[in-house]
Amino acid sequence: MDLFGGIEGGGTKFVCAVGTGPDDIRDEIRYPTTTPEVSIGKAIAFFQDFADLRGVGIACFGPLDPRPGSPTFGYVTTTPKPGWAHTEFAGTVERALEVPVGFDTDVNAAALAEYRWGTAKGLDSCLYLTVGTGIGGGAVVEGHVLHGLMHPEMGHVRIPHDLAADPYPGHCTYHGDCLEGLACGPAIEARWGTPGEMLPPDHPAWSLEAHYIALGLVAYIVTLSPQRIILGGGVMEQAQLFPMIRAAVQEQLNGYIQSPLLMDRIDDYIVPPALGHRAGVLGAIALGQMVG
Repeated sequence: MDLFGGIEGGGTKFVCAVGTGPDDIRDEIRYPTTTPEVSIGKAIAFFQDFADLRGVGIACFGPLDPRPGSPTFGYVTTTPKPGWAHTEFAGTVERALEVPVGFDTDVNAAALAEYRWGTAKGLDSCLYLTVGTGIGGGAVVEGHVLHGLMHPEMGHVRIPHDLAADPYPGHCTYHGDCLEGLACGPAIEARWGTPGEMLPPDHPAWSLEAHYIALGLVAYIVTLSPQRIILGGGVMEQAQLFPMIRAAVQEQLNGYIQSPLLMDRIDDYIVPPALGHRAGVLGAIALGQMVG
């Protein structure tokens, strides 16, 4: 059986795996993200033990350039992560391993994994949003990961912000109170003076968080009309958020979209990832399969 490699290049850790899918992972390593030279070098060294690799996929934090044919394809571009701006990632791996390399954002890859093997299997489209240190989103439409001018930056949509109800100015260094600026994990901690995981389930932080996430989801629903929305990331490990977000989405849509999923079966529409924390690296393997 053909083997494929996957690299999930996260802001805090790298995950590298070899296999063919969620039921066939032959080997895996995890290590902290440091410099590009060290982090990418460890990944290359790991894959060099597998002579029969057909392809490698890279699912990475961004911004990055996922457009084949672009002069900077395979680069991490203007990321604020120190030392990583304008780093050639895909080309470095491809030259070292001499196999085709697929390259995309970590959230696009997670969406692809859930579409292929997870909670969106059998559907035509899905949207994956991760809510954690930052907020990012990816989408699959008719089997294709969504690209355009670059890749989606769903965390930076502008949403209504009632400064009287929530005077927190926002965490985003570019936009202040975009969705990421208001609803990411660091914003919760800065607003309330306590990390989110330390707040009780009935804390008012969570109703405000659900309100902001729902505002973002409604914008995606009326724009992309995905058949399922998957919410992952550390903040979404607060299980009480799911029913609150679902109710807020229905309230904000106000019956405008007459779909039974949104009106009567929203528990099946806005869901956690079936693949859990493995969605990113499995999506990277899927990217490798697409080019190999």
